[in-house]
Amino acid sequence: MKIAISASTQDLSSPVDPRFGRCPYYIFIDPETMQFEAVENPNVASPSGAGIQAAQFIANKGATALLTGSCGPNAFQTLQAAGVEVIVGVTGTVEEAAQQYKSGQFQATAQPNVPSHFGMGMGGGMGRGMGMGRGMGGGMGRGMGSGTGYAPPSQAPGMPPYSPTIPQLSPEEELQNLKQQAELLRQQMENITKRIDQLQKKK
Repeated sequence: MKIAISASTQDLSSPVDPRFGRCPYYIFIDPETMQFEAVENPNVASPSGAGIQAAQFIANKGATALLTGSCGPNAFQTLQAAGVEVIVGVTGTVEEAAQQYKSGQFQATAQPNVPSHFGMGMGGGMGRGMGMGRGMGGGMGRGMGSGTGYAPPSQAPGMPPYSPTIPQLSPEEELQNLKQQAELLRQQMENITKRIDQLQKKK
């Protein structure tokens, strides 16, 4: 079994990073043996589509579950299509998260817990800029309809009111985003079709 955890540094004592698509590292770990591999996030500086690319990266590495703080709709949909269990709201260290997963303390989430583009420009300061309600507007409902029905999380005490002020993507940026999504979905369909053929041949 291999699970992936979004991390701030490269070891088991690292805090779980709240940003899935833009965390500095992913730690792939076997919760049974606690053997792990820390991998630098290749998409941390992507101008757009970081969550989708990160989701594909996690799936390609063979992880069966993802533990993270926040996961947006596009990344969530990509992970679900790849059969990767998504667990959000995870805090503490990577080691603690892996042990909690092993002991069955987590439940897979049924939907994303932040809108698109969450985590962009959040900086590296742990615990700062994470207040639910600041900079979380925009991007909802765009692209494959995955943002529909999303309600903004309750804001943290002392934070300014929720205000969707993030500018919309330009048509060119949105087109680029949609092309990336279409390509990833095409690859997923190929993988799914291959797997169906393999299973049918085994019958």
